[in-house]
Amino acid sequence: MESRITKKFKELRLKDKKALITYITCGDPDLKTTIDLVLSMERAGAHIIELGIPYSDPLADGPVIQKASLRALRAGTNIDTFLEMIPQLRKETDIPIALLLYYNSIFRYGIKDFLDRCKGLIDGLIIPDLPLEESQGLKKLMEDYPMDLIPLVAPTSQSRIKEIVKDSHGFVYCISSFGVTGKRRDFNLDLADLIKDVRKYTDTPTAIGFGISNSNAIENLKDFADGLIVGSAIIEKIEESIGCEDTVKNVEGFVRQLKSAML
Repeated sequence: MESRITKKFKELRLKDKKALITYITCGDPDLKTTIDLVLSMERAGAHIIELGIPYSDPLADGPVIQKASLRALRAGTNIDTFLEMIPQLRKETDIPIALLLYYNSIFRYGIKDFLDRCKGLIDGLIIPDLPLEESQGLKKLMEDYPMDLIPLVAPTSQSRIKEIVKDSHGFVYCISSFGVTGKRRDFNLDLADLIKDVRKYTDTPTAIGFGISNSNAIENLKDFADGLIVGSAIIEKIEESIGCEDTVKNVEGFVRQLKSAML
């Protein structure tokens, strides 16, 4: 069964276009605003939405997203409240949605129960702390759902790329550089080689994430991969707007700028 993510990349390839993937943390500053933000980013031209489930020890996230997770946790966001919110969001949009979350959150909830609750609502899972060797059981379970387990490939993955991307679906999340999420001015000069190596072993679309924060970065990187992921820079727009009524408006305007740079 094809996910909305797979279908979206096929649609974009036929039009010779690249995917803009935007990330926000669920519940930052609250779940109602999360719904409004998703809809505003879709209006602004985002093709795929990545939603982060807040976690107390997010090992892949830099300080900006860590603070967003803390704000969301303090607001009471968890797996249960997220799963209550997502059907409401789906009444408003059919945009592809990928979840970034940590494996313990799924494990404690109950893996099959979690997948059942997400069926038809969520299109992909990105799990930074799930090693390749331990992912096969979950991957097998997900074959019964229109949902992709999205692999992550880093600059340190060279000897393992073939196995990581084997039988992959949705897209391959290509980490732009060493370290955690956050804004960057420069990107690893070997990024093109990383994408090339991934494409040796799979036709699954590639998307670059970590550090893409403005239109200049979009313009510099858009020809490398099939999609680009922007997260921390959007979270900063949310943080700057806390306490005022401009949060959704500011994020929508920023995403419009990013989308223009994709053209």
